Amino acid sequence: MDELALNILDIAYNSVRAQSTLILISIIDSEKKNMIEICIEDNGCGMDTDMVKKVTDPFYTTRTTRQVGLGIPLFKENAELTGGKFYISSKINHGTKVKATFIKDHIDTPILGDIVETMITLIQSNENIDYIFEYKNDDIDFMMKTSEMKDILGDVKINEPEVLLWIKDYMKEGLPK
Repeated sequence: MDELALNILDIAYNSVRAQSTLILISIIDSEKKNMIEICIEDNGCGMDTDMVKKVTDPFYTTRTTRQVGLGIPLFKENAELTGGKFYISSKINHGTKVKATFIKDHIDTPILGDIVETMITLIQSNENIDYIFEYKNDDIDFMMKTSEMKDILGDVKINEPEVLLWIKDYMKEGLPK
């Protein structure tokens, strides 16, 4: 994948399929440290130790609609191609954490891409999942919690088109251009 936002979307959908009710997406994008760190953590059904070892293999998938699973293997490969690191941990009934670091100025580091559209896609896909989105760089510290938005919205669903447009504008305002 040529955009990290697409990696995030793919891995977050794994969390959705794992019946998560809370998904944390954290991005640290630091020029000073010359690195990008991305962490996706959920409270889903989790995986046993054997499955954690298998998920980085592109020819392993739990899906029945295809024979390969490329999301996590590509995320891992992208990080390691830049000299970065990849980490995954999981525990049955407690969730999964996937973390990758990328050397920012490495020629193989993909662009971040449209993280706003990634988050909007996730939020609209399932109103029952709460997201915590954190973005930090050397100048900005942005956080968004959909649970707080839902409290304010009351009976209005978070995945209503007008609400999604407001969230999109809110994120665009708070994140770097």
